Amino acid sequence: MSAVDEIVTRAPVIPVITIEKLEDAIPLAQALIAGGLTVLEVTLRTQAALQAIRELRARFPEALVGAGTVLTEQQAQAAKAAGAQFFVSPGSTPAVLAAVEKTGVPLLPGAATPSEMMLLAERGYTVQKFFPAEAAGGLPMLKSLSAVLAHIRFCPTGGLTPENANSYLALPNVVCIGGSWMVSKKLVDGHQWGEIERLSRLAAALKGS
Repeated sequence: MSAVDEIVTRAPVIPVITIEKLEDAIPLAQALIAGGLTVLEVTLRTQAALQAIRELRARFPEALVGAGTVLTEQQAQAAKAAGAQFFVSPGSTPAVLAAVEKTGVPLLPGAATPSEMMLLAERGYTVQKFFPAEAAGGLPMLKSLSAVLAHIRFCPTGGLTPENANSYLALPNVVCIGGSWMVSKKLVDGHQWGEIERLSRLAAALKGS
């Protein structure tokens, strides 16, 4: 799990990025990296995603660029070919796990229930994405899990904001969080790169309360 450890310990926040327009990818990444967020999860939700991963890998060797919302073997293979350095999935099925493991690319797999988490841990995944964090129980859920699943660490994603980020990061079983507030559609569409950099710098400075 050393490769996954590097991904989740580089910064307290992994920005969850949706690239609608390819021309936004480079300036968006520049703003995030300048702000101190050097692990970039590009979700495979748009037509531009794979090419964005290619361009970011070529332009920013200092960053770790991964593919999010990996749901199928085809997506896993395409993302690997594009240069993705890690994968993130919203949930985990045997087929998706097998497909990703075949690529050799590190995975941060999603789970929302203790049974899912235990099954993933049995397979060797002791760092997991807790998703959708707020809808699936949020802070109380993670606090409850810390005693019974102490060997599992989480990256909560879904509903995370600057207001609740510190509370999540303060939990002993939370290693980092995923968020999109610094890369909102409004900011990206408005090309507000300076504001994105400012929000990224604040996110990179989070330490937990």
